[in-house]
Amino acid sequence: MRVLVVGASGLIGSAVCAKLLERGTTVVRVVRPGSSWSGAGAAVEIDLAQAHRPEDWLPHLSGIAAVVNCAGTLQDGPGEDTAGVHARGPAALFQACEKAGVRRVIHFSAMGVEKEQPSSFSRTKLEGDKALMARDLDWVILRPSVVLGPGAFGASALFRGLAALPVLPLVPNTGLLQVVRLEDVVRTVEIFVRPDAPKQLVLEVAGPEALSFEDVVRTYRRWLGWRPARVLNLPAALADLLYKFSDLAGALGWRPPTRSTAQKEITRGAVGDIRAWSENTQIEPTALSAALAGTPVSVQERWFAKLYLLKPVIFVVLSLFWIGTGIISLTAGYQIGIDLMERTGAGVLAGPSVIAGAIADIIIGIAIAVRRTSRAGLYGAIGLSLFYAVAGTILLPELWKEPLGPLMKIWPIIGLHLAALAILEER
Repeated sequence: MRVLVVGASGLIGSAVCAKLLERGTTVVRVVRPGSSWSGAGAAVEIDLAQAHRPEDWLPHLSGIAAVVNCAGTLQDGPGEDTAGVHARGPAALFQACEKAGVRRVIHFSAMGVEKEQPSSFSRTKLEGDKALMARDLDWVILRPSVVLGPGAFGASALFRGLAALPVLPLVPNTGLLQVVRLEDVVRTVEIFVRPDAPKQLVLEVAGPEALSFEDVVRTYRRWLGWRPARVLNLPAALADLLYKFSDLAGALGWRPPTRSTAQKEITRGAVGDIRAWSENTQIEPTALSAALAGTPVSVQERWFAKLYLLKPVIFVVLSLFWIGTGIISLTAGYQIGIDLMERTGAGVLAGPSVIAGAIADIIIGIAIAVRRTSRAGLYGAIGLSLFYAVAGTILLPELWKEPLGPLMKIWPIIGLHLAALAILEER
């Protein structure tokens, strides 16, 4: 049996692939161009947002018995197109399945989209659902609540990161969450991917208990072995600022889970009726506390939790450091830079050297801030830092004796850039 899994590099998609491979199924992974993935099975790079014709999919459906669509994106931005990923691309895929005779389609939507659509995320998810229901296929639409699992993506990562804070900041207007374990979601796909499984069902997939946002974070904190944190209720204005800052990060290509779409969706919460799901699968969902209690905590879990919210701080600091250095060199510190260069004997090249260095600093800072160029910016920063160290040692070796240590400080700066490179990947 060959199964095509769309969105195979994500939290749900990667776990589905692993489970299907474990049971001997041949898996064809569909991943975004340039994305990283691991595991056995063939991989096809397709930009779902651009694959809006059945012809884009038909060559990949030969010999496929079932399709599992796990693809999703939170909010529109660079490289992210909710309408393309949730509606146009899947609609073309479903039409291609009908033409190719691929009957079985498992499609992931989101809980509550049929009741309320506060954002483009839920609106386009519902459009994708309707596109599938209009096709003559053996479809199953799964509408999970917030999915939590061993993989640290999106909400899973955010809960871990918040659990590491000594003070828990809570934003206002968060609804209840029936968080569901990834293992229960994967078991559901394993059941419905069979050709003789029930069909044409819309199922809400959720955990057995409705928890507040605070309850979920506290459960993770207990699991990680830390004492309860004090709660800080953020004012609405400060919470709005956080969401706007996250939107700015999204515009630069990063994908924080705290963008304004999350603000709109989390107000509604994620609770539903799981009776139909349980009746059709015989799955008794596991409570979050019970599932975590049976999972050993590793040092890697604690490292990740503590580093997760430090990551944006590191990248903001490094970006502002380089941009700020460049701006100071071109303004208030320009004459100081000229004097320093003249001490090296630069002569008429002193001014151009200061300007060139300042521009290089600003370019590196901007490159670090933009997700697509961040890796190159970090390597550029390390290279430029080493250049400054070597040039300073040759031209002004007395800088090693300066009380403020302008050359000595290069080494911890390089160390921070190396740390940033180590935690750059998001998935």
